[in-house]
Amino acid sequence: MGVVLPVLFALFAAFSNALATVLQRRAALTVPQSEGFRFGLVLDLLRRPVWVVGILAVIAAGAGQAAALATGALALVQPLFVLELPLALLIASLLTRRRLPGALWLAVAGVVAGLGVALVAASPAGNRTDVPTERWVLALPACAVIVALLSFAGLRRPPGRSRAVCLGAATAVCYALTAALMKSAVHVLDEHGIGAFFTSWETYAFGASGICALLLLEHAMQGGPLVASQPALTLGDASISIALGVVLYEEHLRSGWWLLPQLLGVALVCAGVFALSRAGEGAP
Repeated sequence: MGVVLPVLFALFAAFSNALATVLQRRAALTVPQSEGFRFGLVLDLLRRPVWVVGILAVIAAGAGQAAALATGALALVQPLFVLELPLALLIASLLTRRRLPGALWLAVAGVVAGLGVALVAASPAGNRTDVPTERWVLALPACAVIVALLSFAGLRRPPGRSRAVCLGAATAVCYALTAALMKSAVHVLDEHGIGAFFTSWETYAFGASGICALLLLEHAMQGGPLVASQPALTLGDASISIALGVVLYEEHLRSGWWLLPQLLGVALVCAGVFALSRAGEGAP
């Protein structure tokens, strides 16, 4: 099985999420901007068919992500979702029939090459499927506190870059935690069947975390420029997922001189993500 299946499933999920991001952003910009955390925002968006199609793409992405996490390490699967940003810009350019300039193609190449170099150098290993309860007892409250602090800090600020960064980072934590919980729930489904899956606390925990991520994402996209929220979301999700993979699932990354190409890859990814986020600011 190796890494081929989880990579393919993760790429499918990244594409579906990119499509969802484009459609949800277009829908979110058609409703009035809110000053605070508004649950009615989702009700407003439900009246937009584009947003509903985006949600269907989210569901498809979730299925792909679950399959990827069932067959591969969290530290391998989640960083591949960095590709959502270049894919989203490519999809947006096709929908609007706008050609991407050469500089953006260079940024796309930088993200893809940097991600490839970083993952090959890191070579995430380990696919532990059961997590001791005491690790969840530490990880869940820690993530909840971080999300609450970032959300509170963001919503205290007026719409703009600071709000977008805080809410984007909060969304990233929720995404990473959702993936970690989903991996455990999928293991329960695989080992013990559908009955155990629907009675497992991880199933409802990743559902709740996913709903929080969705709600925070809509407010992050409304709260400020994409150039502020997208890097926090994209890079934060990958970084926190790697940390959770190491802490919860005992996954391993190569160290020693391998850290040099890893850092080079990360630098290329960061540069590409920031360049693409600036370009995405003008995308519909």
